Parts: sequence; C-alpha cells; structure tokens
Amino acid sequence: MEFETTRTFDVLVVGGGIAGTTAALHAARSGARTAIACAGALFSGSSFYPGTWGLGLVGPESSDDEDDLVRAILEVGCGAALPKLVSVFVRDIPSAIDELEAAGVRLMRPDRPDEREFVPCFDRKHRLWRGIVRESYEEAVRRELERLGVEVLPGRTLVDLVERDGAVAGAVLAARGKAAFEPVDSKATVLATGGFGGLFERRLTANDVTGSAHAVALAHGCALVNLEFMQMMPGLVSPKRGIVFNEKTFRHVALRNPDGTDPFAGRSDAQALLEERSGHGPFTARLASRAIDLAMDAAGPKGLAVRYRIGDAEDGAESAALPEFVRTYFDWLEEAAGIQPTDELRIAPYAHAANGGILIDADGSCGVPGLFACGEATGGMHGADRIGGLSSANGLVFGRRAGRSAAAWSKERAEVRRSGDALSADVPRHALPNAPEIARLLRRTMTESCMIVRTEDGLERALATIDELAERARAEVRPASDATAIAEAAIVRNQLMLAKAFAEAAIVRTESRGAHFRADFPAEDPAQARPLLVELDAQRAPRTRPLAPDARNAPAGLEPASGARR
Repeated sequence: MEFETTRTFDVLVVGGGIAGTTAALHAARSGARTAIACAGALFSGSSFYPGTWGLGLVGPESSDDEDDLVRAILEVGCGAALPKLVSVFVRDIPSAIDELEAAGVRLMRPDRPDEREFVPCFDRKHRLWRGIVRESYEEAVRRELERLGVEVLPGRTLVDLVERDGAVAGAVLAARGKAAFEPVDSKATVLATGGFGGLFERRLTANDVTGSAHAVALAHGCALVNLEFMQMMPGLVSPKRGIVFNEKTFRHVALRNPDGTDPFAGRSDAQALLEERSGHGPFTARLASRAIDLAMDAAGPKGLAVRYRIGDAEDGAESAALPEFVRTYFDWLEEAAGIQPTDELRIAPYAHAANGGILIDADGSCGVPGLFACGEATGGMHGADRIGGLSSANGLVFGRRAGRSAAAWSKERAEVRRSGDALSADVPRHALPNAPEIARLLRRTMTESCMIVRTEDGLERALATIDELAERARAEVRPASDATAIAEAAIVRNQLMLAKAFAEAAIVRTESRGAHFRADFPAEDPAQARPLLVELDAQRAPRTRPLAPDARNAPAGLEPASGARR
C-alpha cells in the first residue's frame, strides 16, 4: 500500500510512557525534530497504570555498589540476562535519577529506609530507592516537551513501519475516529510501546499495552529475546479487579481456598513460605515460595481469600506499628479503591510486566537500520527474574540512549531523504469483523495455557488454537478502506504472531527457571542457562534458538547455538 507523506520528522517515538517520553526528550535535546505518538493519551501505558500504589525506582547506593548490583541482576536473571547490557544499564541509573530531579520531578524517599520492606524484590540487600510521583513527572515532562517543540500525537495506533533505502523510514498510524491513515516520514523511529500483557485475560496493564509492536518489529527483521519470562503477579479479583496486591504484606496474611480450607494445612513451613513470598512481587519457580503462587493458580478465577492478621491477638499477629511500605499501600488502597484491610480480599495471578522483548544493544538499536527501542518493549537487560524497581530505571536509561542514538542516526540520514517520496508499507486493506471475538479467544487460550503452570501438552494445545484463530482471521477478512477497522485487524494478526512466538519459546525451554515454570520439567537445568531468541524464518514463521549468555549485545552479531525449533 502506498501512502503520501503527511507529516515529516527527524525522530518518531511510538509510546507515551516513561521510556517513550524520555526518548522523545533526548531526541529533541539532541537537535532532532521529534514527535511522540501514543495509542492512548500522553503519559499512558504500564508506567501510568492506575491499579498500583506506586512507581518504584531502584539504583545502586553509590559507585561502590554498582558492581554488586550488576552481579545481583545477573544472579537473579539466572543466565538469561546479557552481561554487557546489564553493566551499561546499572552505571547509567544514577545520572538518570539526577536528571529527573533536575527537571523538577518529585521523587519520594523512604522515612525508614532500613526496613526490610525496602529491600527490592528478589534482591539481597538495600539499594537506593526512590518513588516517582506520577503527577510531578507528568507536569515536569509535559512542560519540557512543550519547550522543546515535541509534537504529541495522542490516540494513534501503530499499524506498520515503512522502509526506504534499506532502513526504517517512518510509520503508518491510525488515528482514533478517523477513516484515513496517517503516514509519518521519519529518519529514525523509536519503539517504546510497552510489554505484552494484553495477550492475557487477567492483566495488570493498561488496555493500550497490546504487544502488537513486537510482531511489527519481528516482521521488519528484529529479534525477540526472553519472551517466556513474563512476570505473573498477584492481584485482586475481589472486591475490585485489576489492582496489584502488595507482596510485602504476605507475611501478615492468612490464606484460604474458595471452599474455605487452608491451602497449606498440615505444613509446618507455611509461615516461612509467606515470609519468603513477601520478598518478591512476581512468581518465581526458583524459590520454595512458588507453592503460594501454585495454590493461587489452583484456586482458579475466584482466587484465594486473604485475611490480614495485623493486630489480631487470637492469631498471635504483630501488634507493633506497621512498616512504612505496608502502611503506604493500605492508605492508597483505601483512598484510591475504597478498600479497607479488614475487607475480605481475593487474589489471583495476573500477567504483569515482560522481562523480555525486542533485543537491543547498549544504544537502543534493534539491529535494523533506523529502528530503535527502549523500555518494557525490549529485552536483554533483564533475565529469568527482574529485581523490583528496575523496570522504571530501564525506561529512563534506555529511553535516553535510544533517543540520543535515533537523533544521531537522523543526522546521518539527512542527505538520502527525498521530498515527495511515497511511503510503502505492507498493510492489507482488510477488516476483520470478528476481531474482538478472536482477540477474546486468544486471551482465553493464553490465560489457560501460558500463565503460571505450563506443560508441553498445554502449550501445544495453545499453539494449535493460535493457528486455528490465525486461519479463521485469514478466512474472515473483508475488503475495507476505513483505517480504524484495518488497524484493528492488523493488531489481532500481530497478537496472534506474538502469542505463537511466546508459546514456541515456552516449549523450547524444557525446564523451570525464574518466571518460567514447566510442571512437566519442574527443576532448573544448568545446560539451559542462556537466553532464547525468536526470529522469523524464510516462511515468516517464528523460529526459536538458544543464545550463549556471553554473546555480543549487537543484534546483528549474535551467534546462533544448537537446538533451534522451527
């Protein structure tokens, strides 16, 4: 499909969360004429998801702590994080935090930083901890975007990327409520579109986090890494849904099955499991506390009942003052959701953040000329598990790097641009009348087979269903000219492709490691302590291959290992 250019920029950033806004700021500060397009409003995506009480940010306590934090990330990553990327990541965090404060963003500091609750999720010691005040971030960043002349394009869905002269040269966007497409000519493009929680029914992400851009990137030659390490987090299913459960409170609860029975009756280590589970938010297969998540999963959609025992004399619970982190959560829960700690709560697993995504190098390059990525859309700086607070840090560090790199690339491309050139993209003029139904069935399939408990049989069933849905989508398309309808069909096709890549990676990893649990292979296999890469083969189908953990970070230079699945 040919498009006449309607807008021209040096750098186009797609995504309005912390990573995207950071990339746009730094591209513009580097002298690039910049635009930022986002599916929802500016300041959207998982960074600004309303169902959580805070936006934590973690970094090294000092320069002396940097090496230890690098080691901790690699240990928690269980061989699936890329060491060079991790090192660059950690060493850039302090300056990224300083830059936030210099811009006028208010960062919360703990009053009692030595409390154990401020040890980051999965970490072994206290680090520098800050809490980003969202309203302050929005105010300061909006002011700076306006000062720099960054054009904001809200309500735009990425449909496809366009290429010219062997490089990505822009994007095709669909504007909400408009019948025509909006092609954008840009010398460099940055994808900051978030993770792929939208593949699941229960998710602790905004509705605009679909994962569609991952499939777009894959189709244009990018590789995806560590897809199977999707974080599954406990969240409320009652009295309200879609609210993150504060894991730090697990040590203060009693849990019950839907039928009222104790899921840990007869176990002498029940309290020890709750204590351990209080140290991490997402599920992990590598700790004994996985028993709590498995019980939560077994309880089904009704979830486990939670009763807080704080101050309950007959249960022998603590009566001392609540830890600061817990009190903050309870205050937020009451103020934002009208929920009291004394209410009956029920929790179940939700899809939360992705530890993997588009493989990038230290400068945010995807290995495809003109294309960069940052934030939760990317992978390599995290592994099988991720230390809490590093998702926000990832957006800041690699948003800055990707924005600067995109601006530098745009300057080098100035001489090859030709005014009036049409943009060409592979966007079929097809609508899919049953797109919402196919998307719903896909989310159901992923929830049933790809959440916490995974098996080869379940994953193969998921793949079979995904293929059936893809065939149905091909059979049911209808000619269309309306951009909104065509974009909706494209998103569903992209989600089917990404879901297939996810399930393929989960099948290839025949072990349990971090966020990935195979009930048929419940132990960790030392031979599989490496990332898995997903690319498209000659037939445009996802192909998974292992990757040595010390491989070079530049995507084009990664060497294949044996054991690829086609």
